[in-house]
Amino acid sequence: MSRKIFLLLSLFVFSFSQVSLAAHHHGEPIPTEQCYSKSKVDFINAMRKLWEDHITWTRGYLVAAVANNPDSNQVLGRLLKNQKDIGDAIVPYYGAAAGAKLTDLLTEHIVIAGKIVGDLLANNDPQANIAAWYANGDDIATFLSGANPNWPLADMKAMMKDHLDTTTAEVVAHVKHDWAGSIEAYDKAHLMILEMADGLSMGIIAQFPNSFGN
Repeated sequence: MSRKIFLLLSLFVFSFSQVSLAAHHHGEPIPTEQCYSKSKVDFINAMRKLWEDHITWTRGYLVAAVANNPDSNQVLGRLLKNQKDIGDAIVPYYGAAAGAKLTDLLTEHIVIAGKIVGDLLANNDPQANIAAWYANGDDIATFLSGANPNWPLADMKAMMKDHLDTTTAEVVAHVKHDWAGSIEAYDKAHLMILEMADGLSMGIIAQFPNSFGN
């Protein structure tokens, strides 16, 4: 699946889910050819929730760390739980070992992000940890691509790079107290993560169509 098709599928999912919601709202029957099955919509929404939690709790930790808030460790704990939640979400399709592997890779993703925030707050050079962060992003992309033929490696690497680029911009802006820049970067990260979640959902639905019949 090319990156262009990957993005179009994300829009396709969103548009049909909106058609379904609108028809229900007006009490009209929904033609089956114009909507996804309930199991598909539920899966798409669950995947969106997981990845929105990923960026939401990342931002929560960033805000707490920069402000030196006393809840920073609790927020970090919730953020790390999200990485396990994402790993657990793929277990029904790829097995427990794959779920644990994804959890480990995403946990490393968060640990390195914390080191970058620490570097910036201490006025240390973050470049070594930033390089490690992007290398970890490539590892996540390689893992995903190896699991699903609908996730080409080049597309997965580009997807992870986009995620890291937007999050890096958010972190740098927030540490510098550039509040407007931080908010703008978070808005971009939010849109990007929804696109990413939908693309991942579509890949799983395409690979395991018999799991989403109803």
